[in-house]
Amino acid sequence: MRTGTIVVLKVVIALALAGSLVVQVMILPAVWRDLEGETLWGRIALVSIAALGVLSMQVFAVCVWMLLTRVRHGSIFQVSSFRFVNVIIGTIVAAAVLAFLLAGLLAPGEMAPGVVALIAGAGLVLGGFALLVVVMKALLRQAIEREDEARTLRDELGEVI
Repeated sequence: MRTGTIVVLKVVIALALAGSLVVQVMILPAVWRDLEGETLWGRIALVSIAALGVLSMQVFAVCVWMLLTRVRHGSIFQVSSFRFVNVIIGTIVAAAVLAFLLAGLLAPGEMAPGVVALIAGAGLVLGGFALLVVVMKALLRQAIEREDEARTLRDELGEVI
């Protein structure tokens, strides 16, 4: 991957992280105040789901940043990369669960059924993304195995020569 691509991706991640901090510090407290007339458990649930959703995005972004750094240094094909991939899978699954929880909380209320269905659909899409990352993890595992095989063959060839 080209250095320019990695830099652009890191800029996008940095902007997303900065935006998420604005959401945590300014928007979520404003949402809490806007929901003042609602039941306390509903306010707590809605703001908590939003905060956890933002947190899952932040953890995801940091892990992608770490993987991009490994790509740039040429060290992505190491078993230690799985640690970041596993966390990415977990954050996507957590976001999917949060989407389903939000849909479940909104369904019995006055929210339009189409909106609830869209939120549940987003949960399904996130679940699909998690499965896609699982497939990509398997591809990374195969690439690491091939890299190890190639290294072993090079070492054996070096001994013969």
